[in-house]
Amino acid sequence: MIDKHAVPTKLLWVDLEMTGLDPNEDVILEIAAEITDFEFKTLASYEACIKQPRDIVVDRMQKNTWWQDFPANRDSFIDKLDEGKDPAQVEKELIALIEEHFGEEPAILAGNSIHNDRLFVKQWWPQLDLKLHYRMLDVSSFKIVMQGKHGEIFEKKEVHRAFDDIQASIAELQHYLEWFRHDA
Repeated sequence: MIDKHAVPTKLLWVDLEMTGLDPNEDVILEIAAEITDFEFKTLASYEACIKQPRDIVVDRMQKNTWWQDFPANRDSFIDKLDEGKDPAQVEKELIALIEEHFGEEPAILAGNSIHNDRLFVKQWWPQLDLKLHYRMLDVSSFKIVMQGKHGEIFEKKEVHRAFDDIQASIAELQHYLEWFRHDA
């Protein structure tokens, strides 16, 4: 049973790149994970491309118009399909990473729109999901408040690669926290 009063000491930043947004139909192509403390110092990191059946990936990408706007990303992912790691192996490696760095502390998932990534984790990596706290830190919630209430907009590059997106999410949260320290 998770102690809801336990004070977290670390965050598990995760970003997934998928063929689309439906965890029942789409598959994970890439994952990056970074463990930080609350000063956002990196304690550990992990990256992997996921081996997926080429026909499923191409089919799902063709059905998802988002990929038409990022043809270089699409082609890069398709080119790396055969080099990717088995999804079950990635799940085992991520569980080992969490156990090494979090011990008995449930890992709090952090990132932008992290709820959707969590849905994919639940669907494709259920044993990993069991290692995660039910609470999540979603930077997009800060974005909504900062834009809607304070007119504060954080500009970030649209890279859509897992590791770069994590770095952008951390920078965005740091930006908002700094704004509160100085501008509120």
